[in-house]
Amino acid sequence: MSSVATAVEIAPPSSLREAWRGYAASRGAVAALAVLALIAAAALGASWLAPHDPIEQFRAHMLVPPWWADGGMAAYPLGTDELGRCILSRLMHGARITLAIGVLSVLMALVPGVVLGLVAAFHERTLAPPIMRTMDVLLALPGILLAICVVTILGPGLVNTIVAIAVGSLPGTTRLARAAALAEIGKEYVTASRVAGAGTLRLMCVVVLPNCLAPLIVNATLSFSSAVLETAALGFLGLGVPAPLPEWGTMLASARDYIARAPWVVTMPGLAILVSVLAINLVGDGLRDALDPRLKTLR
Repeated sequence: MSSVATAVEIAPPSSLREAWRGYAASRGAVAALAVLALIAAAALGASWLAPHDPIEQFRAHMLVPPWWADGGMAAYPLGTDELGRCILSRLMHGARITLAIGVLSVLMALVPGVVLGLVAAFHERTLAPPIMRTMDVLLALPGILLAICVVTILGPGLVNTIVAIAVGSLPGTTRLARAAALAEIGKEYVTASRVAGAGTLRLMCVVVLPNCLAPLIVNATLSFSSAVLETAALGFLGLGVPAPLPEWGTMLASARDYIARAPWVVTMPGLAILVSVLAINLVGDGLRDALDPRLKTLR
């Protein structure tokens, strides 16, 4: 009976619990996760939580300051813009658009990037050279410049913005997937599976891929923050989501002429971008600390 109790006491924690323990060791990462969850909740519930329609114009209340400033109104907690639209409502609806573009662009780059990376790792002599040389050509251009080129060819719009950002994230994802797969291919469990009769497709998808997920998850999180910045940059340049849809970069572009007269019009979307990107980066750092096996040995 005592041996059973001892066995239960020394049983190792589950991988999920161990990962959360490693993540929770960083207070900044936990706080960032809470902030990111709050932003996501505001984005998902914008239709019910926002005080006004994001494109409704209140001509009698243009450039109203935030409610805590002189002349502010409780009906517009963060003030109004140059057309009398509620900034808080536009930020909440803009968060929905920005986060949706970020998630979809990351997924659109992650799936083909992982496939190409695994194919290149398992076919080093035949398929790897053309795949990796293509990725090298794409990496020669900065991500935002590549996104601008793609949008210029396809035209501005919501879908084209997602495609443009995904194309910019594809080379890094492909190279990381290939490197992670190459690090696993030479290990004994892969050799044993190959000797047992596992085919190339099974080796890629069932044997190797699960052991490559940790760096891919961390990279996807960091790519998410880059996607938010690139979405805002494209919107600021007039190449992203078209008006009057509320998007943080578009809000900055339309308000730049009023930065001296009504600084809150520029400050609010700028702070939204800053806080979101900072929270996503801190969450990514926390995931790296939780999932990196080299750091697990130090805890």
